Amino acid sequence: MSGLNPLQVSQFMLMSLGTRMYSYHCDRVPRNSAVLVVSNHRSVMDALLLMNAIERPIRFACHHYMGQVPVMREVVTQLGCFPLESDKHRQASFFHQAIELLKSRQVVGIFPEGTLPMVQPPQPPEIGAFHRGFAHLALKAPIEELAVLPVAIAPQTETINAAIPLKVLSFFDPAEPLFDQEGWHPLVLYQNVNMMVGHPIWITPSQRADYQGRFAKKAVVELVDRVQTEIKTLLDQGCP
Repeated sequence: MSGLNPLQVSQFMLMSLGTRMYSYHCDRVPRNSAVLVVSNHRSVMDALLLMNAIERPIRFACHHYMGQVPVMREVVTQLGCFPLESDKHRQASFFHQAIELLKSRQVVGIFPEGTLPMVQPPQPPEIGAFHRGFAHLALKAPIEELAVLPVAIAPQTETINAAIPLKVLSFFDPAEPLFDQEGWHPLVLYQNVNMMVGHPIWITPSQRADYQGRFAKKAVVELVDRVQTEIKTLLDQGCP
């Protein structure tokens, strides 16, 4: 698969897995601008599905350990993901890499629920609290045309299997407390899934102006709440 771009790799992998994907509202996807895709996250398949749903390659920020584990490292590389640095440098690495990609009008993907739903998958259509990093990125990135695009991954049928002992992953990323426990990392595989594309949220000059001083937190909270509410609404529509 070395000669394929990330979108082609994702199409090949989904076809190999036999997953049936149904996309809705794809006309909402911006085609010629920088886009920050924000989605719920329960499965290693999520990056594949999002690329196929919006029909654009997406550069995903992924957990540090995914760039360390053999086989997984090769997969995320093929998909164009950029694993974050170790815990000490994670935030600075994330902002630097993501802003450079957005400046070149690429699509960056973020799963703001973090690692928890991968280790302890919630039942659809439930989602966890969103971390605020994506909102800080959207509001501080020096880009004139930038859209935040909420997308909901709404599984219809799936299986959940045991993938790898959590203690093994702790060897690759000892800074992640979720790996310092007994049990197995689950592997969620979708057989049928609805991909629900939300309305793009264009970052305006006034929003960036509000991202200053004592008003910055309010601007971030409003954007996070708006995106999370949109994704939860789409999940309620797309889940059985």
